Amino acid sequence: MKKQLSLLFGLALTFPLATAVFAQDTPGKSKEARFEGRVERSSKEQSSLTIRQVGGNLEKTCVFDSSTKWVSQFHGDKKVNDIDASQVKDGDYVICKGSADGATIHATLISKRLTHGNANE
Repeated sequence: MKKQLSLLFGLALTFPLATAVFAQDTPGKSKEARFEGRVERSSKEQSSLTIRQVGGNLEKTCVFDSSTKWVSQFHGDKKVNDIDASQVKDGDYVICKGSADGATIHATLISKRLTHGNANE
């Protein structure tokens, strides 16, 4: 009886530890990718933006589709404005969030960062 009780107690301690370790490696629970910089090129035909990181040479392609949410916002401001893809132009500063596949981000959100010079956009 004591052996069975010890075994049961040991399993009760081991099971939560094992599930915690394996839960960390679960596919589909990946971290959201985030990349920001200036739009170098945009392609409506390919539904993509090529973004260059400010202060560097790193470029990533941000692809979007009909489910991508487009917003604009002043830095540090809580107010977020809904916009559409036509309001993002080459040279704009954007933040692209989504899932990464190498140098490509499949965007769920593209946020145009506003400065006081482009407040009416």
